[in-house]
Order: sequence, then C-alpha cells, then structure tokens
Amino acid sequence: MITNQSSNTRVDEIATGIYRISTPVPPQAMPGGFTFNQYLITDDKPLLYHTGPRKLFPLVQEAVSAIIPVQQLRYIGFSHYESDECGSLNDFLEVAARAEPLCSQVAKMVSVDDVAIRPAVALADGETLCLGEHTVQWIDTPHFPHGWECGHLFEQTTRTLFCGDLFTQGGHEHEALTRGDILESSESTRQEMDYFSHTRHLDQLVEKLCRTRPGVLACMHGAAWKGDGAALLRKLGQRLGGHL
Repeated sequence: MITNQSSNTRVDEIATGIYRISTPVPPQAMPGGFTFNQYLITDDKPLLYHTGPRKLFPLVQEAVSAIIPVQQLRYIGFSHYESDECGSLNDFLEVAARAEPLCSQVAKMVSVDDVAIRPAVALADGETLCLGEHTVQWIDTPHFPHGWECGHLFEQTTRTLFCGDLFTQGGHEHEALTRGDILESSESTRQEMDYFSHTRHLDQLVEKLCRTRPGVLACMHGAAWKGDGAALLRKLGQRLGGHL
C-alpha cells in the first residue's frame, strides 16, 4: 500500500501483525539509490522499530497512521544510537503521549536518557517484553555491526529478527519481502563503505543470533528476507571473517 504518492513511501505486512514501512531515495538524491525501512508491530502495545531520520518523520508518521492511530504507539525501539535508527524519536514521543523509548541498557545509559524527552525502557540481554500476541526478545550484540550499545530485537511468535544494518542492500527498488539473494547485494554495499566494526567476537555473536532460528530477517535497508535465517547469518559471518 502506497501511503505517500510523492515519496512512494509504502507499507507491507511481512509477517502476521508486522508491517514494513519503506521510503525509497532515488539515485538523483543519493548515489545508487537507497531505502529507509521501519517496522511496526501492531498489538495491544504497538511497537515501532526504527524511526528513520528526522527529515522522514512526516512520511513515517503518515504511514503508521495508515495502519493504527499514531497516538497508540507504546514503544519506539531501535538497535543503536544513530540518526536512521532514532532520529525522530522525540517527534514520535511528542505525538504518542504513552510511548517510551526501547533500547539496550548501554544505550539508555550513554545516550537515550540524556536526549529523549522520556526515560527509556532498557532490556537486558535475553530479556523479553510481551506486547500482547507478540513477544519480543532483546539480544545484545555489542559492535555487531557497530556501536557499543548495539543489539537486535527478535519477535518470537513470527520468528522475525529485526536485524538492523546487518544486510544493508543498496538501491531504491526492492520487494517488500523476498526469498532471493540479499547477501551479495549487502556485501557489495559493505565493500563500498565498510560500516562493520571488525569485532573480535564475530563468531560468538553470529551464533547468538542463529540460536533464535529466525524465519524472517527485517532489514533496515532493502528488502526483508524470508527463509533459513540462521544459515544466511552464518554465510554473512563467513564473509566477514574472510573465509569466503
């Protein structure tokens, strides 16, 4: 569903009750083109994961409002402190009076409670939060792909892993959900701009995510992906480790 004809921002349900909001940025505005994705979990306590940069706030708000009243948002979650992750955090907190930031304990300590207009709900590694029919689990992954405070959110009912920047695909034309290859596209992007931290704990962190056995990978840039998520994560780990 296109929610803004001018920007081509669209909303697609990629798993039961989970919606991908995507705004394409064409090549004339950003070399090669790009996409900024957010994910809305509709439930008793709706959660928006990623806010997008502040300049996209009107488009993301409009897209959320096409699914639920934006005032119903209960949590605004993100992987790590970066503009496309949480640039519009306070904008959403302003329009959703009951919403709270949702992040790692480190993010709350070093950034979020200082910049957000309301204190964050911080999840410990492995901690779960029930939204109603959906339950999300926080997984600490410091410096994977980057940021001391980095982590990833896993929705247990649909087995959806919100994997942030791990499979960043360039270009602005993507399916909402694909079973096709996203590794080569993401590796091409990484080779152009190496945004991974080269953590010494790569293998352990990859396996930590693999243990969730995700069936859907909700990427922040490009298409979401459906399939054997653990197998694809291990392939990414091999590339990052220089094995392939």
